[in-house]
Order: sequence, then C-alpha cells, then structure tokens
Amino acid sequence: MKPFFSSFQNPSHFSFFPLNLALNILHSFRPLSTSSSPGKPKWNSLSNVFISNPTLLILQSCSSMFQLKQIQAHITCTGLMNQIFPASRLLAFCALSDSGDIHYAHLIFDQTELPNCFFWNTMIKGYCKANHPSMGFSFFRQMIRNRAEFDSGSFVFALKACGQFAEKIVGMAVHSVIWKRGFDSDLFVQNGLIQNYVETGCLGFARQMFDESSVKDVVTWTTMINGYARNNWLDEAIALFNSMLSSDVKPNEVTMIALLSACSQKGDSEMGKTLHEHIRRKDITCSLNLLNAMLDMYVKCGCLTTAREIFNNMERRDVFSWTSLLNGYAKNGDLGSARKLFDEMPERNIVSWNAMIAGYSQNSQPMEALELFHNMVDVVGLVPTEDTLVCVLSASGQLGCLEMGQEIHCNHVNKIGIQVSLILKNAVMDMYAKCGSIDAAAKLFHSMPEKNLVSWNSMISAYASYGHAKKALTLFDQMIGSGLKPDHITFIGVLSACSYGGFVSEGQAHFESMENCFGVEPKREHYACMVDLLSRVGLLKEAYELISRMPMEASEGGWGALLDACRKHGNVEMAKLAGEKLLELDPEDSGIYSLLANICADGKKWKDVRMVRRMMRERGVKKVPGHSLIEIEGKFHEFLVADTSHTRSSEIYRVVNELLLLSSLIIDFEPLEND
Repeated sequence: MKPFFSSFQNPSHFSFFPLNLALNILHSFRPLSTSSSPGKPKWNSLSNVFISNPTLLILQSCSSMFQLKQIQAHITCTGLMNQIFPASRLLAFCALSDSGDIHYAHLIFDQTELPNCFFWNTMIKGYCKANHPSMGFSFFRQMIRNRAEFDSGSFVFALKACGQFAEKIVGMAVHSVIWKRGFDSDLFVQNGLIQNYVETGCLGFARQMFDESSVKDVVTWTTMINGYARNNWLDEAIALFNSMLSSDVKPNEVTMIALLSACSQKGDSEMGKTLHEHIRRKDITCSLNLLNAMLDMYVKCGCLTTAREIFNNMERRDVFSWTSLLNGYAKNGDLGSARKLFDEMPERNIVSWNAMIAGYSQNSQPMEALELFHNMVDVVGLVPTEDTLVCVLSASGQLGCLEMGQEIHCNHVNKIGIQVSLILKNAVMDMYAKCGSIDAAAKLFHSMPEKNLVSWNSMISAYASYGHAKKALTLFDQMIGSGLKPDHITFIGVLSACSYGGFVSEGQAHFESMENCFGVEPKREHYACMVDLLSRVGLLKEAYELISRMPMEASEGGWGALLDACRKHGNVEMAKLAGEKLLELDPEDSGIYSLLANICADGKKWKDVRMVRRMMRERGVKKVPGHSLIEIEGKFHEFLVADTSHTRSSEIYRVVNELLLLSSLIIDFEPLEND
C-alpha cells in the first residue's frame, strides 16, 4: 500500500490554489467560526502534520456541511479531490465532526477508487458515532472481503461496533480475525478486546484476556476494574485495584471514578471513604468529574454532611454537582434544603426538575410536585420525561385528582405513542385506581400486552380498596396461573380483599400459604390485615390473640384496626387495651384519644372519658382540625375548620350561609307540601 500521507512529503504541492481566493473564502467563514471553542476540533486527529495549502487550512476550521461543500467544490475544481489526503480530510469531517453527515461521508467513500485503511477506519468509527454500529461493522466485513490492509484501529473500531449492538458471538469472531492477522499482542487491540467482552457481559473472557496480557497499561487495568464495577462485583473490583497498586502502573482519575461508582451502587460508604483517603494521600488530581463521582458516592451512601462539605469546597460546579446533592436531600426527606439548592442553581436541566418533583411526590407533598411540574412545562417550556410523568401521576393519585391525572395522560403520556414503557403504563393505571376510576384502570390493565408483578399488584390492590373482593381474588388466581410469583405487596392486596369481603377462611388460607407455598415471610402489614379481617366480623378475641403472639412488635395499623372494631362492636374493655398500646406507639396522635373517648362515651364509661381527656390536656395534645381540598382550573385550595385565610373567604362564607338558609327553607317547606 502506498504511504497514507505520501503527498505530504512535499507540502508545497498543495499551495498552487489562488491565495487571494482562499483568503476570500476564509473571510466569508469567519463569522461562523469565531464562536467556536479554541483548540483542535474532535474530528481532526492529525498531529505533527504541516499543512500549507490554503484550501486545506480553511477545512481545518470548517464548522458546517454548507461550508464543507463549498470547500469540496474548490478542491474538485483544482483537481485535489483525486488525491488521497484531501479526500480523507473531507471524509473525516463528514464522518466524525459533530456538524458532519455520515451519509455524505458514505458518498465520498463510494467515489474513492482505492480507499486506504484510514478511509475504512473512519467509516467504521463514523457509523458507531452516529449510533449505527451494524453499518459500521458491515464496513469491517467489506475490508475482509476486499483484502484491505488493517491496522490496530480497524479492529478496535470494529470491536466498538460489536459492543454497541452487544453481540457476543460477533465480538468473538473479530477476536478470531485478530489472532489470525497477528494483532493479538498489540496492547491497543488487547484493550479493545477486554472492553468488548466487558460491554457484552463476558467478564470471564475479559479477565482471561487481562491475565494473558504480558503488558498492561492504565487503560488495561481501568477497563477491567470498570467491568467489575459496572456489573456490581465490587469485591473483585477492589481486589484488582489492590493488585494494580502493587504493580508499576498508577491508577488515574478514570480508575477512581469507576471504583467510586461501584461504591455508590453498593452503598458501601466505608470503602468509599478508603478510596477518598487514597485520592488525598496520593495527591491524585481531582477533576470536576472525579469530585462529582465522590460527591455522588457520599450522597447515595447517605453521608450528606460529607457530601455537602465536598460540594462547598468545589472551586467549580456543574449541573450534575448541584443535582446530585439536591437529589440526596430530597430522598432523605429534607425538602427545605433541596428546594433551597434548586432555587440557587445557576443552571437546571430536566434531571434537576425531576429530582425536585420526585422529592415532593415521594415525601407526600403532591400539591408542590404538581405546581413545580406546571412551572417546568408551562413557564420554562421543558418537555417532561418518563421519570417526570411517573412522579406527577403518583402525585395526582395521592390527591385523588382525576382531572389532573387525565390531563397528564392525554396531553403528555399519549404523545409518546407506542413507545410508552411498562413503568409508565403502570403509573397511569395506578393513578386511575387511586382517583376512584376503577373501570379506567381495569381497561388499561387488560389492554396491556405485557404485564409485570407491579401491574398485577396495582390492580389487585385497586380492586381490594374499592370493595371488589371477589375480582381481586380472581385476579390473584390468574396471576398465579400466568407463572408469576407473588411478593409481600401482592399478599397485602389479597388479605385486604379478604378483609373487605369478610372472607375469613380464604384469608386464613392465603395467610398460611404465604410462607408455606411461596416463601414470603409475613410482615407487620400482613398481620395487620389479618387482625382487621378477624375484627371486622366480630372475632375480637381471636384478633387480640393473633396480635399478641406476633413474632414482631405490632404496628399502629394492627392495633388501630382492633380499636376501630371495638368501637363498631361496643367492646370497651378491649378498646382500652388497644388504645393503651396505640398511645405507647404514638402518644401525639389526637385521633387515638378522640376515638377512645368516643368508645368510652358510647359505653357510658364517663370516668374513662374524663381520664382520656385529662391525658390529652396533660400531654399537650390538641385535636387536629378537619380540612378539605378542592381543585379549580388546575389550582388547589385547602380549607381548615373556621378558616378565614383564603383571599375570597368572605365571599365563600356568604355563599355557604345562603346555601344553609336555602336548605333550611326547603326543609321547612316540605311538610307543608306533604300536608
């Protein structure tokens, strides 16, 4: 093969193009290129090559396909297009530049009579960059068929294409060609093979390649460590890191980022602290990426104080830094600190908005979640992602706001089309169920071609919550028949259905089958369901015995179910026992005192009534006032008893008084009409 840069042996060969015309073209491009960042463009991989031809110099600063086609026209007119180097520069821009066009690169390649190795490699790499790895790999196959000359880059780019479409067998076939062509000892190729086996999940082959490599650089070690870390094999990653420390290769920031990410996934703060100390002791340069990885590790391990210290000491922060800490506060329930960070952020992306919306939704502040969502969509103009929609649908369900949920479903979810994920479909179904539209939830459930355990659990729980006990139990049988194994959430729905339906024998049978048939150990919630089931049908003694012999301390739900049943069946003595247990668990809950006092009053136990009220006074417990919530034109209005804080309270009370007066007149008038 002739030398790739053969025409560069005489750079002046390219200088016959009229200089004044070249300068005019360069001047016309200047407004487009001045805003570009300084330094060599990503597509331009040349180093230590002197270019004197004015047209090719202009190509170095090309920033659009429009400019490139103008340059190509001049190159074609002057005959330079027939030479390999000018054509290769055009091809490189089209295939590798962010402003390029891989299809135009393909046209240039097809018009090249004898493409050399650089041409082939550029097309493989370009199609990988354009997320068309199968097309890139097809060029590699053509290289083999055409008996083209290979270099190490040919195999590395081909392996990258294999990794992108995750074909293990194809990667192994490339490995075979590498061995036949004698590139198996090339370190660059070896690193590419390890990376390919890591990306396709063949960690055993990757480790074999690693162990067989006679020479290892920092990329070799880091690729293998990252492979273990990405697959949550933290112990193996740490063991390999320790071996690396005893070798003559020093870890770099990429190595440390991989290990910190593994600690984040596992929630191993102790190992994370050890890595942090190693970075400090070895004085490893802390780039923004490394600091972000460290910050994220502490956030995900729940060490928010240390995370905040790192954040405060960062000389430079990006949107990831802010969002990571914000997300930590939100998930920890510290919504005040999260919102303060959110408001102070110099730049927000969709992930930042999602983190704040999710924080509100997951911490039972649905109104704030929906308000922020409307601000994000209507004011900022961001397009919600699947994560956004899942959170706001959950918020709508918490509020029981069907109109809002329907609007999100119609205006956002439906626009996604057939690509709606199962997670999002489950969220829509759950929203309809919690908003009381059980028929809409069921229709969506039965229309889903694919269902997972969450789908079945949501529908079973929905039927149980709205008193459709038989439908819930029938659905459970269908789920078992489909081959899915129930979990503890499934049985909460099943036992709740038995409780609402009064199916004592069925409930006891399902409760016993949990551990015996499905290996699901009953938790407090399941015992609470059984206590509720027995209490509802008047088996208070059996309920009390069950709650007393539980293998763990009973929850408020269990004792609360018993207390409520005591009110229904008029059992004052057992109510006092249940109330005493509840007050031990939550002495600040005014509802317990009120319910217990009412039960004693119904039983004419006035002494006990006085005692309960005295306990409230002594403990400073005040009854929580009743409140109501209404949505008007997308805005929520909350009212307390005797509330006058609303801006239109005087108007509201005037209308209420008119309605009361009207209702009293109707009541007074009805007997006269009947007479």
